[in-house]
Amino acid sequence: LSLPGLALLLPPATLAALADSWLREDCPGPNHAALAVRGARQVADFALKVEVECSSLQEAVEAAEAGADLVLLDNFKPEELHPTAAALKARFPGVGVEASGGITLANLPQFCGPHIDVISLGMLTQAAPALDFSLKLFAEGTAPVCRAYRS
Repeated sequence: LSLPGLALLLPPATLAALADSWLREDCPGPNHAALAVRGARQVADFALKVEVECSSLQEAVEAAEAGADLVLLDNFKPEELHPTAAALKARFPGVGVEASGGITLANLPQFCGPHIDVISLGMLTQAAPALDFSLKLFAEGTAPVCRAYRS
């Protein structure tokens, strides 16, 4: 399949993941974290915090060396997370470490530790019940008319 044909079959996020995977495996050499951090710093305001999502200690070190303000350790088990965070903080004490992925209120204490600065719980938004509401605006000087609806 040609790339245009592939684009018709796969969503953009999947194509991006495939391209990223290909770059990491087949094009050794460039530090992708450094390129991303440098690019973000060039186009962003000085107050921007740059965070890099990492899946290994090596990626986290590359991100910290590149100047990331925060390193997100994604989908680490607690027994992997804490030694990775400790090693990262030992080399880069000023870098913030965020834990994310697979964290729930039930297992939250396992992810807390002295080298973890931020913990993200996706379940707070992903599992939140929906609330149906509306907002009605009225022109100044007019009063709303109350209408009771019965089913």
